Amino acid sequence: MNKVFVVDTNQVPLAPCHPAKARKLLRAGQAAVYRAFPFTIVLLRTVAEPMAPLLRLKIDPGSKVTGLALVNDTTGEIVWAAELNHRGQAIVASLLARRGVRRGRRNRKTRYRPPRFANRRRRAGWLPPSLASRVANVVSWVARLERVCPIQALSMELVRFDTQALQNPEISGVEYQQGTLAGYETKEYVRHEAA
Repeated sequence: MNKVFVVDTNQVPLAPCHPAKARKLLRAGQAAVYRAFPFTIVLLRTVAEPMAPLLRLKIDPGSKVTGLALVNDTTGEIVWAAELNHRGQAIVASLLARRGVRRGRRNRKTRYRPPRFANRRRRAGWLPPSLASRVANVVSWVARLERVCPIQALSMELVRFDTQALQNPEISGVEYQQGTLAGYETKEYVRHEAA
């Protein structure tokens, strides 16, 4: 169960609390809703010496969904967890639609428009729009969580899968270069000119 984030009147992040405790504070008029998602309440008083637990934000990146989890470092308890859906395929589809509209506009019987395709330069560190969206999505959510939760550390899972080793655990060396079609003869197709 996800806990409720708590900030004090000065918007200093405090330890997350159980949803039942948050309901009691809201009913008693000691707190108000600060943000709907992630659900955060704001106390209507300041806390002199906040006791913040050691929370670690763990990120499991993926191409379509990224997992986010806040874990208490001392107890190992999961405080909050969420899945972040990315718009990668939607961005690719909208770029393809935009390209089609541009091509149609250029091919119409209208006034001459000089072609502009060789004047694009990509700056250093350029990322494709779908990947840039994914990175910006994760970065903005980390910043959003830092504002409402006392995060002390950040961990990211970086994994690469060796799909060939999954199929054949004994693979090594040159065998990686010999795929499933190794040993098959390649046929040469010759084009015959009509005389």
